[in-house]
Amino acid sequence: MLPAITPFFLFVAFLLLLLVSLSLPIIKSIFLFQLAANSSASFLDSSASGQVRFGVWGYCTSPITVEVIGVDHETAAQCSSTHLGYQFDSNVANALHVSGFTDTISRTLSAVLVLHPIACALTFVALVTSLFITRRRSPQTISRPAAFTTLGIALLAAVITTIIFLVDIIFVAVVRHKVDDESRDVLHLSWGNAVWMVLGATIALWAAIVSDCAGICGFRRRANRKPANGGGNYY
Repeated sequence: MLPAITPFFLFVAFLLLLLVSLSLPIIKSIFLFQLAANSSASFLDSSASGQVRFGVWGYCTSPITVEVIGVDHETAAQCSSTHLGYQFDSNVANALHVSGFTDTISRTLSAVLVLHPIACALTFVALVTSLFITRRRSPQTISRPAAFTTLGIALLAAVITTIIFLVDIIFVAVVRHKVDDESRDVLHLSWGNAVWMVLGATIALWAAIVSDCAGICGFRRRANRKPANGGGNYY
């Protein structure tokens, strides 16, 4: 029964979007991308390494390890405050032991990441309305208002989530392009799991829309086949 699996797809999408919306610096294991640096110098046989992970609301630096003449010195990890929009500031530069990358991350573009919680909220509303599609007393019938309300909200959430996925791809790709051009292999960027979680949410939302539409069309065809006095499938 297709309408019955619509809430499942919406729940999967909501859970993924919720986790991404609570990414770094809230949930430290979920991030959009990571910058890593490992520099060394022949003078005093010294080397330094560090990593910075970026999420929706900020960033976290890894413990900074500096080795001089075989002696290691490690600085504790730290995270930025939770706020909308961030850039490549002095804390990030110090963690990566680089300078001159202040324009690598656009504060304006990072502020667009606020669309993640907006899509999450819309998906939650669609999830709640989808729970009323199937009638408890008659599992073979559906609630027409609930089905169409779910379809409208889920469609809006799917469009926004698709845009978010494209924004995430563009955001990370722009940072990677600037890093490759300006760092001369000093910095290395790797994609985070949050980008692919948004992709999973996008697929789940469109799957929910397809199952909802198929359920509406299927019940409508079944209702048209019944005699006029046989009752309806909608209320």
